[in-house]
Amino acid sequence: MKCIRVGIGLKRGCCNCTLIKDYATCGAPPAWIGKGLTCVCFKRKGVYERICINLTPLQGERLQRLKNRMKVHFDASRLDHQGALKVLWSASYPGQVLNGLISEQWKEMGWQGKDPSTDFRGAGFIALENLLFFAKTFTTSFQQLLNKQGGKRATWEYPLAVAGVNITFMIMQMLDLDASNPRSFVRPVFIQMLSESEWAFDLLYCVAFVVMDKQWLDRNATYMEFNDILKSTRIQLEREFLLDDVLRIEDMPSYALLC
Repeated sequence: MKCIRVGIGLKRGCCNCTLIKDYATCGAPPAWIGKGLTCVCFKRKGVYERICINLTPLQGERLQRLKNRMKVHFDASRLDHQGALKVLWSASYPGQVLNGLISEQWKEMGWQGKDPSTDFRGAGFIALENLLFFAKTFTTSFQQLLNKQGGKRATWEYPLAVAGVNITFMIMQMLDLDASNPRSFVRPVFIQMLSESEWAFDLLYCVAFVVMDKQWLDRNATYMEFNDILKSTRIQLEREFLLDDVLRIEDMPSYALLC
C-alpha cells in the first residue's frame, strides 16, 4: 500500500509514507495528486493520521448509494418526485395550501418561475432531497433563511430554492466523488465521514447553506455577488475539513450555526 504524509521535519516515514512539505489548501496541488496513491497522511495535533482511499465495505456501500442518488435527474412525470415537491411545500409553509405543482406560489420559496421542475437541471433530484432534509431536520434554521430573518438583509436577496440547488452542485464538485484519484484531501476525508453517518452529504449541505448565508450577511452582499459568496463558502468548508478533531460533519465548527 502506498501512502503519502504531508509535513515538515520528519526524517523517517511511517506506514511506507513519502514525505513532502506542507502546502496551502487553496494553492497549487502537490505532485502526488492523481498519481494513484491509496492513502493520505496529514498532521492533526502533532500526530500523523492516515486516511486510506481503499474503501471499507461500509464506505463502499454508502458511497455507491450516494453516487446513485447524484445520478437521478428530476422527472416531473414521476409521482414520487411530484410528491417530494409537495412535501417540501408543506414543510416550508405549514398550513398553507399549494394550488398546484405549477403555480406562482413557488416563487415565494425562491424558484425562478412557477414551475420548479425547470430549476433542477444542474444538480438533479438530490437537490430537492437536500432542501427537504434541511427543512425537516433543522426547521428553525431553514425557516430563518426562507423568511430572511436575522441580520441586515440586502435589498436584492438570493432566492433560497435556487441557491439551494447551486449549493448542492457546488458540494458535488468539491467532493469530486467520481474521480478515480483524489485531487485534494476533501474526498478521502469525506469518505471517512460516511463511516460515521450515511447522511453526511445532506448534513454537509445544511452546514454549507448556513455558512453561505453568514458570509452573505458579513459581506453585506448583493445578488450579483452570489457566485463569489459560493466560492468563499467552498473554501471555508474545505478548511474546516482539515481541522483537528473534525472526524464527522457534526465536528465542523460551522455546524454550530444550525438550529
